[in-house]
Amino acid sequence: MPKLYPLLMSPMFDPRPWGTTDLAPIYPNHHFDQKIGESWLTGDNSRVANGALKGRSLAELSKELGPELVGNAPADPHRFPLLLKFLFPAEKLSVQVHPDDAGAKAVGEPCGKTECWYVAHAKPGAQIGLGLKAGVTREQFAQSIKENRAEELLNWINVFQGEMIYVAGGTVHTLGPGSVIVETQQQSDTTYRLYDYGRPRELHLEKGIAAIKEKVASGKVLRPAPKEDGRNRRSVLIVAPYFAVDMFEMKDSQRFNTHDDSGKSSAQILVAVEGCALIESPDAEPVTLTKGDAVVIPASLKEFSVRPQWIVEVLKAYVPGIPLTEPATRM
Repeated sequence: MPKLYPLLMSPMFDPRPWGTTDLAPIYPNHHFDQKIGESWLTGDNSRVANGALKGRSLAELSKELGPELVGNAPADPHRFPLLLKFLFPAEKLSVQVHPDDAGAKAVGEPCGKTECWYVAHAKPGAQIGLGLKAGVTREQFAQSIKENRAEELLNWINVFQGEMIYVAGGTVHTLGPGSVIVETQQQSDTTYRLYDYGRPRELHLEKGIAAIKEKVASGKVLRPAPKEDGRNRRSVLIVAPYFAVDMFEMKDSQRFNTHDDSGKSSAQILVAVEGCALIESPDAEPVTLTKGDAVVIPASLKEFSVRPQWIVEVLKAYVPGIPLTEPATRM
């Protein structure tokens, strides 16, 4: 078994018709000839960019190394549990829905797709469509698609930098333009496109309508106040059944570990949304984490530290070790 260390991931830039050629403020030095909608950081096909495992995918490593990489908190110890990515909507995304676990397994998929969105940046007036308006049924929504007015039956809400949005499986949703989102989700790409403003892309109406839940726990997450630790600050952004995400605003070095209070371990995913830091662990070369990067901390490393280079804002995502309920939210 190869010796593990903090894994710097190569971002995978995914073209989308609703994307943009300008990925600032996250990737100001990247220039593209086609519209990029997403930067995938920890997908199955995401590859390591440093050290002896350079070029290996997370899917390969998870299957080979199991709990040494993934930990014992995720349900499947041989599959990397979380997909994190940046989204750069310059136009409206399609109106879509992802199945929950039960719905996914009913059609032969290993898991559903519950996700959350951290609003890294937002222009004034940026909005998302989240869930059906109160009292709207699946049948009424299906009819609205035929009449080209599906948007009218969605909850449209303004979003602001620093907010966290919970999107439970079964929630009809879309993103409007004007924000940059960090998405944390179950490791699934099962998406049913319901309505696409006339774009020439396939719709998945039969499976999609069946996956819709009329009442969901989705919404803006109600969060406790941040906690100060010297010159560092921690904000608990979300604690949910499939993932937990914290934001750390750091000026001083801070130590972390890969297990939670339950004693179970999980790979830790660090994503820098501002600034730069060194990721350090015993007997390993330091890894530089800069804005737009992700570093995966294998569960078996147990301890690691983040040392800011002046100041850094880092999201830390992992799988909780105990069963949790859905978070408290509001629309």
